[in-house]
Amino acid sequence: MCFVWLEMSTRRLHCFLEHWSVQPLPDVEWQHSDHWQSPPLHFNMSHTNSLVACGVTGGSPIGIDVEEKQRAVKNNILSLARRYFSGPEFEFLSSINDSEAQHQEFIKLWTMKEAYVKALGVGFSGSPFKTFTLRFTRSSERSSLVNLNSDYKALEIAVDQQDHPKKIMSYWQFALIELDGSHYAAICTKKGEVSKSIKVWKTVPFQEDVCVSGTDAVVEVN
Repeated sequence: MCFVWLEMSTRRLHCFLEHWSVQPLPDVEWQHSDHWQSPPLHFNMSHTNSLVACGVTGGSPIGIDVEEKQRAVKNNILSLARRYFSGPEFEFLSSINDSEAQHQEFIKLWTMKEAYVKALGVGFSGSPFKTFTLRFTRSSERSSLVNLNSDYKALEIAVDQQDHPKKIMSYWQFALIELDGSHYAAICTKKGEVSKSIKVWKTVPFQEDVCVSGTDAVVEVN
């Protein structure tokens, strides 16, 4: 799996995908019909005012979302959580007394939920945030998180769907990482279908791309 953050034009996106595809750009199918089948290469994009991110996998749908850690929230955090999040998630945020910590947990949850619905391919309207809960549990084995470090043990993230309360959507795996100390990036892919190793690249227009995996620029959030 490859993840890159950059300021990216449409042409740069085409060049990036061509670089990671086994086929040259002219053979990549950009449009589809009713009989269209997804290609081996999957990608998803997200952006903020200061950053654009693109995640690429081979063989698995991917959802990605990026948010500024200090993103301004116009309304009260708990008012937004009550409106958009599930009951258990609202209760979790309500239990946090420190306002800055509460703000950070809200941004993390929003980012991961956004990545999940994008991985499903339905977006916010197709799977409203209230209809599912992100649940964190201790894992006795290596976590289902998509890890930057394959030996990393952390919290397991599962998805509970309200329309199927007895069914835990455990076939999705998540990564939550911090970029340059200023942004959160959440990545969601199908469990077991892609490598748990993420290669992270940073690119600036007209400069050479730099692999920043394993550096202080990329920190996994647990």
